[in-house]
Amino acid sequence: MNPHSSRYGLILFFVYLTFYGGFVVINAFAPESMEKPLLSGLNVAIVYGFGLIIGAVVLSAVYGVLCGDVSRSESSEEKSA
Repeated sequence: MNPHSSRYGLILFFVYLTFYGGFVVINAFAPESMEKPLLSGLNVAIVYGFGLIIGAVVLSAVYGVLCGDVSRSESSEEKSA
């Protein structure tokens, strides 16, 4: 494993952790704000929750793009050796 892959993974993990932490903090200290309608009749909790899910998929795609070239170059080096 490339050290850059680990670094990218940790950075993206902390980005996601920040957004998830915001969700938890809002639920803990201002739960009534999660009940407010936000988008097409959906409340903040639903929109934020789906945002977290979509965000996780996007971050995993970003990780794949950032680390994909590294793994491809490593596998091509192994084939040539």
